[in-house]
Formats: sequence, C-alpha cells, structure tokens
Amino acid sequence: MDELFAPWRIDWVEREEEPVEGCPFCVLPDRDADVDSRIVARGEHNFVLLNNYPYNPGHAMVIPYDHTGEWGALDDATMLEHGQLKAATMAAMRGAMGPEGFNTGMNLGGSAAGGSVDDHVHTHVVPRWGGDTNFMPVISDTKVIVEAVARTYDRLHESFRGLDCAVDEVGEVAEAAEAAEADESEPATAVRVSFADRDATEDA
Repeated sequence: MDELFAPWRIDWVEREEEPVEGCPFCVLPDRDADVDSRIVARGEHNFVLLNNYPYNPGHAMVIPYDHTGEWGALDDATMLEHGQLKAATMAAMRGAMGPEGFNTGMNLGGSAAGGSVDDHVHTHVVPRWGGDTNFMPVISDTKVIVEAVARTYDRLHESFRGLDCAVDEVGEVAEAAEAAEADESEPATAVRVSFADRDATEDA
C-alpha cells in the first residue's frame, strides 16, 4: 500500500465542530466563530469562506448572505459587491501566495452543474500555478494539498488586512499594512471590507 504523509491532517481529524444543520452558507456566518468557520473576510452583502476541501491551497468562495439558488434573484447591491469582493479575494491571494493565474466560476443548475451546494449561489476562486496538476489526480485519483487550511487562512487574513478595502470596527478605512505589523497575534475574526468610498467616488 502506498502512503501519503500529511501530519497536518490530524488537526482536521481531531477537530471539535458543531454539526451544521441546514444550509452551511447560512449557518456559518451566523456563528460567532469566523476563524473556526474559515470565514476570512466579510462585506455588507457577501463574505469569503475558505473551502475545507480545496482544489488548491487558497481555494475560497465568495458567498452572498441571502439564501438563493438563482443568481438573478440577488439585488443590484449584492451583485456589485460580489464582484468587488471577488476581485479583492484575488488581490489578497496575489499578496499572500503569488499565484500565476486563477480559476473562478459558479455551479448553477443543481446536480447537472456539479455543485455540492446548489440552493445557495457562490463563486469559487481557485489560485493556480504552472505545474500544479501532476500525475496524482490522473493515476491515483488523489489530490495533494501542500498546505494546511489553517495556515492558508492566516496568510490570506493578513493579506486582506493590507488591502485598501479593509476597514476597522467603526467602518473607517484602516491603515491595514501598519495594523498588520502592529498586531501579529492570531486572527480573532474575519477582516471587514467595504467598497462604499469607491462607489461614492465613481458616482461623483
């Protein structure tokens, strides 16, 4: 038997986690546990969640708080922020991980589209590198993830804090780079982001 040594997986195996009853994309943001839930950033209408079963390290999802399986059912403000937060997620990934490209997209239309959660729309954002596909998925039906999800969370959290859209607790634009240097403790909650100032500037 071939063995694949991945000692970091013990954290996942031994984790104590409340069972999710109902839609996970509705339940997780309502919990007071952003870090444990892997919610790395929050906007007014959408949030960013790391995938616990990533295609690649950093695989995240941009998800509206509203529960709907139809993209067209979202209001304009949610759609706009969804796109802005997707762009911010890619910027955070570039700062944290330096990917060479991205795959982004939605699975819409139930089981025919291949999504595991088909009644709550979400956009996948997957960082890509040249050579990140090898013989393992083809020959062994196995995907090797080279970094623990918790480590990825810490890196993306720090990178999100450095973006212009990062805000402090009272909604003022944070000097995120300085804040990151001043506070090297583990993250306690998701990074708050806002695009309100950008929207106001564009409307002026």
